[in-house]
Amino acid sequence: MTRAVQAMVRPGRLVLVVGPSGAGKDTIIAGAKAACAGKPSIVFPRRIVTRATSAAEDHDTLNEAAFEQAVIDGGFAFWWQAHGLKYGIPRGIDDDIRAGRTVICNVSRSVVTDVRARYENVDVVLVTAPTEVLAARLAGRARDSDGPADLRIKRNDIYSNFRPDHTIDNSGALEEAIRLFLEVVTD
Repeated sequence: MTRAVQAMVRPGRLVLVVGPSGAGKDTIIAGAKAACAGKPSIVFPRRIVTRATSAAEDHDTLNEAAFEQAVIDGGFAFWWQAHGLKYGIPRGIDDDIRAGRTVICNVSRSVVTDVRARYENVDVVLVTAPTEVLAARLAGRARDSDGPADLRIKRNDIYSNFRPDHTIDNSGALEEAIRLFLEVVTD
């Protein structure tokens, strides 16, 4: 039996921001979003997560049943599970990419291969920091739904062979990390 080949979504660009918990992905994205305000060619969709909203993460929330229904209904461009939660990127990003926009998403490294197979122009930015910095940041969150910080940090080990297109060390000045990220986004 032959499967129909789905056309790749293009011509716009999908920038995937990945990295370990506590690396500062959301903080860098927020800085870039502020810097790109008023630029309709750059889009920052909100992730949908099966976790209550908090000040530590900019996302929309669905309960498990509603999330599963959204999966069935095709409401996500792609989705994944991590840390006992489900995360999804709304299907609307496909329209943005088809319109030639740059879409920036915080995603799991586990979806990168599948996403690259579906979208023509993908840039992967790894945001990282030393283990001691990650541990301090996770301890400062005190978010019960995160689970044990040591397990979240250890999970990073399974990605030791991961090769991003760009890497940003976010252990120094935040402004510098945002500047480096904006170079990728506006390239």
